[in-house]
Amino acid sequence: MAQITAIFWDVGGVLLTNAWDREQRDKTLAHFGLDPIEFDDRHDMLVSSFERGKISLDEYLQHTVFYRPRAFTVQTFKDYMLSLSQPLPDSLQLAQALKNSGKYFMGTINNESRELNRFRIHTFGLDKIFGLFVSSCFVGLRKPEAGIYKLALEITQKTPQECCFVDDRPLNVDAAANAGMHAIRMENAAQLRRELEKLGVVG
Repeated sequence: MAQITAIFWDVGGVLLTNAWDREQRDKTLAHFGLDPIEFDDRHDMLVSSFERGKISLDEYLQHTVFYRPRAFTVQTFKDYMLSLSQPLPDSLQLAQALKNSGKYFMGTINNESRELNRFRIHTFGLDKIFGLFVSSCFVGLRKPEAGIYKLALEITQKTPQECCFVDDRPLNVDAAANAGMHAIRMENAAQLRRELEKLGVVG
């Protein structure tokens, strides 16, 4: 088995809570008293463009929430969205330890909109751990598309056999495995540590 020299991580559900997944959307809609059916219809039409960086957060909100007058401001809505992002300390600590070991190239492969991604990178110090962010909003590709994994390999000039990918969603893990990477579905930080150790990855 080839030695692992690079580890690519998902962000939402692995290192941090999700940014704007169904749980966060449902909580926000309930908080502001918005109709979920009406919102979801609009969200579904825009989410691909939003996460690929084709439209801004302001444009997304204009079409999904502020297409009619509201009793709250755009900034109030944004602030609430951002407040839902929280760290997952155990897996962040593991990622930091692997970074500190100096043995591995550390990057992310994640689906996230531009403004939320930048906020989360800087708020939670991800830029101190990872040297590359292959984020959908920056590269115009989304997991589980094969192209986003291929791009990460091409940018880093790593072979798939040298790379490990960590995600919490089976479809994304399967796509990474299909690209030839060692792929781990994370359930919790302790389980992830054990799976990494099986691949010879230790901090």
